[in-house]
Amino acid sequence: MAVPARTCGASRPGPARTALPWPGRGPRPGPGARRPPSGPPRPLLLLLPPLLLLPLLAAPGASAYSFPQQHTMQHWARRLEQEIDGVMRIFGGVQQLREIYKDNRNLFEVQENEPQKLVEKVAGDIESLLDRKVQALKRLADAAENFQKAHRWQDNIKEEDILYYDAKADAELDDPESEDVERGSKASTLRLDFVEDSNFKNKVNYSYTAVQIPTDIYKGSTVILNELNWTEALENVFIENRRQDPTLLWQVFGSATGVTRYYPATPWRAPKKIDLYDVRRRPWYIQGASSPKDMVIIVDVSGSVSGLTLKLMKTSVCEMLDTLSDDDYVNVASFNEKAQPVSCFTHLVQANVRNKKVFKEAVQGMVAKGTTGYKAGFEYAFDQLQNSNITRANCNKMIMMFTDGGEDRVQDVFEKYNWPNRTVRVFTFSVGQHNYDVTPLQWMACANKGYYFEIPSIGAIRINTQEYLDVLGRPMVLAGKEAKQVQWTNVYEDALGLGLVVTGTLPVFNLTQDGPGEKKNQLILGVMGIDVALNDIKRLTPNYTLGANGYVFAIDLNGYVLLHPNLKPQVSQGGGQEEGKLYRMGTPDFLPCLPQTTNFREPVTLDFLDAELEDENKEEIRRSMIDGNKGHKQIRTLVKSLDERYVDEVMRNYTWVPIRSTNYSLGLVLPPYSTFYLQANLSDQILQVKLPISKLKDFEFLLPSSFESEGHVFIAPREYCKDLNASDNNTEFLKNFIELMEKVTPDSKQCNNFLLHNLILDTGITQQLVERVWRDQDLNTYSLLAVFAATDGGITRVFPNKAADDWTENPEPFNASFYRRSLDNHGYVFKPPHQDALLRPLELENDTVGILVSTAVELSLGGRTLRPAVVGVKLDLEAWAEKFKVLASNRTHQDQPQKQCGPSSHCEMDCEVNNEDLLCVLIDDGGFLVLSNQNHQWDQVGRFFSEVDANLMLALYNNSFYTRKESYDYQAACAPQPPGNLGAAPRGVFVPTIADFLNLAWWTSAAAWSLFQQLLYGLIYHSWFQADPAEAEGNAEARESSCVMKQTQYYFGSVNASYNAIIDCGNCSRLFHAQRLTNTNLLFVVAEKPLCSQCEGGRLLQKETHSDGPEQCELVQRPRYRRGPHICFDYNATEDTSDCGRGASFPPSLGVLVSLQLLLLLGLPPRPQPQVHAHASRRV
Repeated sequence: MAVPARTCGASRPGPARTALPWPGRGPRPGPGARRPPSGPPRPLLLLLPPLLLLPLLAAPGASAYSFPQQHTMQHWARRLEQEIDGVMRIFGGVQQLREIYKDNRNLFEVQENEPQKLVEKVAGDIESLLDRKVQALKRLADAAENFQKAHRWQDNIKEEDILYYDAKADAELDDPESEDVERGSKASTLRLDFVEDSNFKNKVNYSYTAVQIPTDIYKGSTVILNELNWTEALENVFIENRRQDPTLLWQVFGSATGVTRYYPATPWRAPKKIDLYDVRRRPWYIQGASSPKDMVIIVDVSGSVSGLTLKLMKTSVCEMLDTLSDDDYVNVASFNEKAQPVSCFTHLVQANVRNKKVFKEAVQGMVAKGTTGYKAGFEYAFDQLQNSNITRANCNKMIMMFTDGGEDRVQDVFEKYNWPNRTVRVFTFSVGQHNYDVTPLQWMACANKGYYFEIPSIGAIRINTQEYLDVLGRPMVLAGKEAKQVQWTNVYEDALGLGLVVTGTLPVFNLTQDGPGEKKNQLILGVMGIDVALNDIKRLTPNYTLGANGYVFAIDLNGYVLLHPNLKPQVSQGGGQEEGKLYRMGTPDFLPCLPQTTNFREPVTLDFLDAELEDENKEEIRRSMIDGNKGHKQIRTLVKSLDERYVDEVMRNYTWVPIRSTNYSLGLVLPPYSTFYLQANLSDQILQVKLPISKLKDFEFLLPSSFESEGHVFIAPREYCKDLNASDNNTEFLKNFIELMEKVTPDSKQCNNFLLHNLILDTGITQQLVERVWRDQDLNTYSLLAVFAATDGGITRVFPNKAADDWTENPEPFNASFYRRSLDNHGYVFKPPHQDALLRPLELENDTVGILVSTAVELSLGGRTLRPAVVGVKLDLEAWAEKFKVLASNRTHQDQPQKQCGPSSHCEMDCEVNNEDLLCVLIDDGGFLVLSNQNHQWDQVGRFFSEVDANLMLALYNNSFYTRKESYDYQAACAPQPPGNLGAAPRGVFVPTIADFLNLAWWTSAAAWSLFQQLLYGLIYHSWFQADPAEAEGNAEARESSCVMKQTQYYFGSVNASYNAIIDCGNCSRLFHAQRLTNTNLLFVVAEKPLCSQCEGGRLLQKETHSDGPEQCELVQRPRYRRGPHICFDYNATEDTSDCGRGASFPPSLGVLVSLQLLLLLGLPPRPQPQVHAHASRRV
């Protein structure tokens, strides 16, 4: 009987029946016939009971083939399982390797990983390492304060009076456009010799310090020269610190004047374009110079804020946001008659990288209109700061207002919200060139413990958006010793090439007084910092004893990882900071945030829950670690494979403790099978023979001369000995290893005996596997390209030797995806060759394309279970595809003739005879094609199956054979998007009317000046308004920037049963059968081939795609748990707030302003003497 008509998209169990004619069209056509055309497709998935038989009747007199019955396909599945198991038992050698380990039991001991003891020891070692840096920091900070206090200010100091090494001197001498080359003033600069130092990954000079001064600061100013004068004395303290602790890396003093003095000296790693490095904008300096902040930025967008003034405000807000760290909270609003947030954030949010990105993009959409309403802006800001129902910093509270000027002082608002305690500081910024009275702005700042700044042009933005930190530092300075607490930063990329580091910071205070009986100086002199490379911390953690899937990690109070195997940010390439470049948002009226050094500037803020696949158990672990607790928990969780193509459900044991005297917490993750590990004990056999290791018996099997008979050996590129030269080429590394072993004995102190002895042990054990199993077998009989074994000790042996030519797996087993997955999965793990949909198909030549099949070797020794090795085979793809057809057919073996179905007989279709009508495939647990009975699909092996048969893969997913896991990679690097055609001229420019031109007063107004500025920028420096792809980015490959990628993995769902189903699309309906193969990671699928395209539905995607990440506006409504620093200095009763900025109301002097603006635009910054409000109090 025919299948009854069904509603499209419905699904229900099918009725029991003995035959299933072609729906609505009578009997099903025979092989080779095409299905008749039909009406509109009706996509429908009909699940059938597992034991239902689905034969198809043929018309009388025609060749009769029916879809295989379920028991037939189950029989095929058993044959496949038996064949795989038989080959692995014969060639894999799992049982034989177990016996080899037991026969050599006297050569190794079984050691135990005790998680609690391990994690406490590592935490203690890290604490000791950091404590040594803390002591050095304190010595430096104390010395700096004393040196500055003893220093006598010199008004008439000259450049030739100061001798120092200018770290940028060499780069400037090479630059013919450098200002100092033009002036010819290099007499005060030392010329040094440098030696290569592997610890610094740089050339250094240990006898001197180096000085870096920002490009926009005049080196010859009195303030800078006095700063250079007194900080020179720090040189001896730096040197003494290194004498006491030779492991110290960069020691740095970042001055509040912008001067950086660091030790040891090394040339500055200058970018190809403008160098915008300023120590005061580095995350470690910002963290050390002030306590956490709650900041509300309000921007005047009234109609008077026209043209360039609004653009300057947008840029200023961007720069202000860059002075905030993850310990701070912020919101940004615009106001005219009313105030409203510029973004979707309705309350203060954490100033992390992604939230700041939302603000920066939203700020560009601000439009000037309406009238100025300071009251609306300030009331909104105070309401934000008084909201106690949200997570925030709860320390410094401040309002930053950007405006072009106004008359209202809104005293009533301050009386209502802020007086008399003045707990909120108000900073006001007068932006643009105008002749408004700025007295009200100055009064607002002075009346609320803040500061008034002027930003007349783009050159003043960077300095004036960071000077507020001096004001916030006052309570710290006045608190004295109580505020002298070392803080440790997030992970970030070092400016001088060390890679990823954390920095310990300590503020340096001005201890002078302005005169006899005067109040104590309340200025912060700067921040002292000492770097600790992450690699130095990693060296304190056990790695090879934890096994391939065990690891140590650490997080801070924000939940960000300090250590984690998945912490792999894409740092800037080519050395040093990224070239300064402009953010271009695609619209010509966008004056971008100032030139950035994107990857170079941003700290690495990878949350623990983003480093791993998030679940409730990990949220609990993270919270407990942030709270500084100890704990242990065994959980079932999901983990990504190393190649990020697969997801496995595994058991893991988490143990954690706090690292005392820091804000970090340390965790240890161990799989149950890594509780024990092997430690070679070769002393009785070899250590008593004081000969080079190369004379040892097992060592000969590492020599290339033995490879032809014993198989090729890859050794893991580990640090076996200090003098061993590393190499990315394993053949060269092995050569270096052998040469070194000719010189050292097995107990040499320069070598890691654990690694070295285990390597030798595993060399002998895998050679015995060759001798007992592999050498006497004919691999061709079973269509094998290779057999292999890999061990925890670092040996990968591939047999025969010629198979090594096509071996592409990582020589470090712990970094090989097949090795790690085999340990986590029971049974046989198939790994097809990796194929990207965008790449050309596999080339099937000379039988070189193979499929890895591997399994872990589990030992049980005295009741202790461990997995010290993985063994496997490499299948010949073409031969096994043919064998797959036979095993899934009605033949019992390959030599038996194919069964022919005559006109009067009835046959079930099989995967061999009926491959024109029947699709038979093996798909792995990630949804990738492993084998197919379709010859034209062999070159697609390794591709995600949806790229091969989207319709069938979707059906498998909808039937819960597969489950999807989506996550985000926040550490990716993306090539810059090429800008579109931006048009010929800027938009959003104020256009004066005829009446304006005829009005003499208009020509002296702010509007006229604003228009004039826009014309200057448009004509002389048009690249600020429109992108030049070639000039903006330089080398596109080198200009990759951080981005977010969405990852999608598939893994086996909850369905383990074998059953049939129908993909119902009317006359395009398809029958299919799916069944898991026992003891493998394979799914066996038999399906009718699609004979028309109407049934094609959605396509599942597995490829990594560019993404904006999860919706930030939703994420901030449920913020992750965090804790801020436990110290806060935001108030001191003795603070002198009289220094609050000075401004003057003046009409623009056209000649002077044009000259300054042209000077700026041509890249020749003016050299002003220090402003009184910024530096006068530093004169002592």
